[in-house]
Amino acid sequence: MRLLVTGTDIAVGKTWVGCALARALRDGGKSVVAIKPVETGCSGQPSKGEDGVRLARATGQSQPAHAIIRLPESVAPVLASERAGAEIDFDALVLKIERFAESADYTLIEGAGGLLTPVTWEWNMADVARSIAAAALVVGADRLGTINHTLLTLSALELAGIACAGVVLTTGEKDRASGSNAAAIARLSGIERIVSLPRVGDDAAAAVSVGPVVEWLRGVAAPA
Repeated sequence: MRLLVTGTDIAVGKTWVGCALARALRDGGKSVVAIKPVETGCSGQPSKGEDGVRLARATGQSQPAHAIIRLPESVAPVLASERAGAEIDFDALVLKIERFAESADYTLIEGAGGLLTPVTWEWNMADVARSIAAAALVVGADRLGTINHTLLTLSALELAGIACAGVVLTTGEKDRASGSNAAAIARLSGIERIVSLPRVGDDAAAAVSVGPVVEWLRGVAAPA
């Protein structure tokens, strides 16, 4: 199965969810590869704090050991590539993802930003998902504003013909909306696979916490 882990915004916990899910699937005896196709804000040698490096360590994979494409500017990939003078070849990127994914039971793809974040001026993360026949797991923060952001993302997935595996809301700093968003999103969207999870720091505990998501994946067929 191929799964795009996409966010409703930046800094909502995509990498935490991706790493926890990778560990949980691996602990369950599945072969897993976790890939960050494009990561911005990266320069020099890959560091342990980079999303792509963290994902690779979560699965124990040797390749890719970091994001396939690393760009220095912390902006959308298309802008970062322009500023670096390095045009992204979308077809070549998809082929690399396919090669890494071909021998795995599960391939987790962590998007850059949200679903419609442009990889090039013609293609975005939704196009990546469609190109590799991936379903999508939506990650948002359990805070004010997430209802709108999540519903917009779900609508975009439906328009793109991408199956939604579920929604994960990560909990951190709380506000008046925290704790009520999951039920509201379920009522408005008709999607029952929604869970709110605390971003615990312990690797083993994080893997256990995403148990409901593992169960969802068993019942979700990626689009053909």
